[in-house]
Amino acid sequence: MSDVRIVTEADFEDWQRALATGFLQPPALAPGELDARRLQFVPGRLLGAFDGGRCVATFRSFAQELTAVGGGLVPADAISNVTVSPTHRRRGLLTRMMNQDLAAAKERGDVVATLIAAEYPIYGRYGFGPATWSTQWTVEVPRAGLDPRWSGPDDGGRIDLVDGAEVRKLGPELYERFRRAQPGAVSRDELWWQAHTGAVRFRADWTEPFHAVHRAADGEVRGLVTYKSDDTWNGKQPDQTASVLKLTATTPAAERALWHYLCSIDWITKVKSGFRGPDDLLPCYLPDPRAARITGHADWLWVRILDVVRALEARTYDGTGTLVLEVVDDAGLAGGRFRLEASPEGASCVPAGTEGADLTLGVGELASVWLGGESVLRLAALGRVREEREGAARKADALFRSSGAPWCPDIF
Repeated sequence: MSDVRIVTEADFEDWQRALATGFLQPPALAPGELDARRLQFVPGRLLGAFDGGRCVATFRSFAQELTAVGGGLVPADAISNVTVSPTHRRRGLLTRMMNQDLAAAKERGDVVATLIAAEYPIYGRYGFGPATWSTQWTVEVPRAGLDPRWSGPDDGGRIDLVDGAEVRKLGPELYERFRRAQPGAVSRDELWWQAHTGAVRFRADWTEPFHAVHRAADGEVRGLVTYKSDDTWNGKQPDQTASVLKLTATTPAAERALWHYLCSIDWITKVKSGFRGPDDLLPCYLPDPRAARITGHADWLWVRILDVVRALEARTYDGTGTLVLEVVDDAGLAGGRFRLEASPEGASCVPAGTEGADLTLGVGELASVWLGGESVLRLAALGRVREEREGAARKADALFRSSGAPWCPDIF
């Protein structure tokens, strides 16, 4: 039987090889890549399964903050780098690593756990539920109806090209303002900014992208886009695509200006949006919204609630109401019966004892509605939420819904 244990620094190279194998990538890393990845090593937060001294499964978690509805920040156990080698599947290795990590997160006081699921069927059995979704658009620039002579924002602002060093100076403060207003957004540490600007390179084939910032008339940075371009020509006719890696803006005017900038670059005939929120305004910024075609849509951030009371009290509610929720958690980490009293002034959540429940739902279903992106009524129609009192699902749906879709702009 394989031994599941905390990974030490001495194990790290073998663990990294198993990680690459699990994701079907070349298992050997160049020395510089391995040194860069060592910066992600946090004692006690890497797990591995070992068989005969060889690492055959990997698991990493790290500290994160997740923005709840209304801007509250909750501590999260972010899970990443989950693999099981093809020779050791169906032996319960992921279950053992997941159970060990979630138990540690619960003891640490994390309110939720988060992850980006590479495959849909895996994580529901551990109490995770899809909580944000992501949409990709491709803009056909010639059809968009924008003025090709556009040379900058018409509100007194400006757009400037900057390098990675400047992004590391300007980006963190801009992103902090953005994420505190965006349910589903997660924190970024210094290593994130270094890795996304080339100061630290996890891959030998990393190439420098373009960066452009939007500055308002008073000089405040209100937007940042990072993008790459291919080099496609049809004979002597340029037919190039700008692919957005990240676009962050704190005002609609800044966001509009950055999209217009991308569509006005000479030789660019298509703009790929990257992963955006499902209610993103991009199509409506174009005179012809049909020029933006949806080319991808899927679940994105998955959440696992570890503390029901703190999670429900951390977010805001537009309406007023009281609900008694029977939360089912097969792992025994967060289940129970809870009385939620919510209003725009705040929320209180306490154990409900023997009081009759209005709704019964799994902890994964609670995670899906917690950020406001899923409908209680939809889940009830699917048989995933059980209404114990008539009308409770509609009441809960109105209470948990938020005014904007949650969105996580990052992958981790």
